[in-house]
Amino acid sequence: MSTATYFKTGTTTVGLVVKDAVVLGTDARVTAGYFVTNTVGRKLYPLDSHVAMTIAGTVADAQDLIDVLKYYIRLYRVERGRPMPIKSVARLASNIFFSNRYYPLQVESLIGGYDSEGPGLYMVDLFAAVSRETIAATGSGSPIALGVIEDGYRDGIGVEEGIRLVAEAVLSAMKRDAATGNDFTIGVIDRNGYRELGKEEKEKLVRKG
Repeated sequence: MSTATYFKTGTTTVGLVVKDAVVLGTDARVTAGYFVTNTVGRKLYPLDSHVAMTIAGTVADAQDLIDVLKYYIRLYRVERGRPMPIKSVARLASNIFFSNRYYPLQVESLIGGYDSEGPGLYMVDLFAAVSRETIAATGSGSPIALGVIEDGYRDGIGVEEGIRLVAEAVLSAMKRDAATGNDFTIGVIDRNGYRELGKEEKEKLVRKG
């Protein structure tokens, strides 16, 4: 029986493009099958001041991917004196996945950020497929989260409304998906860079939900 049969992964990560920003959200539960291995797992990582990435899948593979991306993103900034475009970060991630195609990295990711072209959101999977998205979700709770987002999303949605929608999507998945839970993280990337919601901001969202 394969390792994948014993160690199935689960999570919920979501992303959406709003007016002049990208909002990303994840839960905090880390699982192996039906066993909860960690309740404070981090699944949202800033790669640079203007771009961040969510992860769903095998933690070790994801950390390896993040380290490589950070290295090349910083090298690009040093050599060219400007941040790497978001679409280039997504293509770089795709190239890394493709180069490991014989021993695939078990990771599905959302890469979002803000550059000279404005906000951008990309989904990159372990088969090296890249797609530009307006709304996206990954992980075992993604069907629930997408249902919430598709119901509440509209063109030109503002940042605050986008934050509330992402929180509602993740919280809904936490209630209905056993592999999603414990806490959530929300990050916003706009022309001022990356920031995460603090504890008090998250508590307000929970009370409103």
